[in-house]
Amino acid sequence: MDSMTQNITGQSALKRLFWMLGIFGPGIIVMLANTDAGCIITAAQSGAAWGYAMVLPQLILIPIVYLVQEITVRLGVVTGKGHGELIRERFGQKWAIFSVSTLFLSAIGALVTEFSGIAGVGELFGISPKYSVSAATIILILLGLTGSYKRVERIGIAMGLFELLLVPAAVMAHPSGHQLLHGLATIPLDNHSYVFLLAANVGAVIMPWMIFYQQSAVVDRKLTMRHLKSARWDTFAGSILTQVVMIAVVIMIAATVGLHNPQRSLNTVADIAQGLLPFLGPTGAKVIFGLGMLGASFVAALVVSLAGAWGIGEVVGFRHSVNNKVKDAKWFYLIYSLAHIGGAFLVFSGINLVNLAVDTEVMNALLLPIVLGFLLLLEAKVLPKAWRMRGIYKYIVWIISLVIMLFGVYMGIQLIF
Repeated sequence: MDSMTQNITGQSALKRLFWMLGIFGPGIIVMLANTDAGCIITAAQSGAAWGYAMVLPQLILIPIVYLVQEITVRLGVVTGKGHGELIRERFGQKWAIFSVSTLFLSAIGALVTEFSGIAGVGELFGISPKYSVSAATIILILLGLTGSYKRVERIGIAMGLFELLLVPAAVMAHPSGHQLLHGLATIPLDNHSYVFLLAANVGAVIMPWMIFYQQSAVVDRKLTMRHLKSARWDTFAGSILTQVVMIAVVIMIAATVGLHNPQRSLNTVADIAQGLLPFLGPTGAKVIFGLGMLGASFVAALVVSLAGAWGIGEVVGFRHSVNNKVKDAKWFYLIYSLAHIGGAFLVFSGINLVNLAVDTEVMNALLLPIVLGFLLLLEAKVLPKAWRMRGIYKYIVWIISLVIMLFGVYMGIQLIF
């Protein structure tokens, strides 16, 4: 009898585990997208300039990104509405239009960064951007038109997991354990260059499109209150995943380029790959790093475009679910497709992509006070009291959000001047 009871208990626990894992998705995919081409380049620059001293900040960012994104989970699950829709209902149409307009501009800039990453990976293997970016654009558009959010999410996660190849790449770089420990104890906040790169990393941990995407994804997945605990674990797992990738990039560059040629330019995929070539060889530098960057760029392009289309749909009021057929949500799918086409066109236009990437960073940084401000106000005003933050937890989240805002504005101002 005892054996039978244990067996039944074990089966129940296994069923609960599989049920919980079935909820996973929005948090994982948005965090994989967070480690996009721009973030990987920022991590590479951090590792080259400051070596292992940039590892500790990446660890500290794990709970920070979780605490902020967890708010979007609660808003989506409790209200059943997307971020743009809640802003429209609470603050009016004008504020909603302003919010989603900045979101869309940020999304287009981010898409250019992602397509630049895809183009750079293609060039590593001798493929012209004309072919690599065009192919990625077509695949992403067709993927979005499948009429199933779960299918889109699963394929996006599968591509994004290629980022984990950057972890063995970091091991292949043979980092020094002693220097790593020393770096963990080194935080030179009195150095302007260090503080600027620290601000770049902090400012990049929360993107405007992340908030819009995860809240809308929770709604499209039809998650309810009984899914909240699993959705939180999903977000926490994603927070760890994204920062593991960032730490891997910092360590990989610190052990190679940062050790031997810290002044080397690392503004593009090609710059990073060429810098790694003497240390990791063609397989490590091209195949492993290339696939990792490709996964990061692909999943980010998918998430960014969906966030933009969702945000506009929520504010304007047309159908905006990936579960809708194309004929039932024409405007949603049109905006989603045009976002990709516009991003690809800008890559082909011949404009300076490095400068455009910097301009996008400035925009995202300066938008942080607006985006996080709306998020915190919605949490405090829209949610029922039982689901709002309380006590010391509330003040910790508000202080963390304020720090992110200040770092973001600081970085934006520094990039302008």
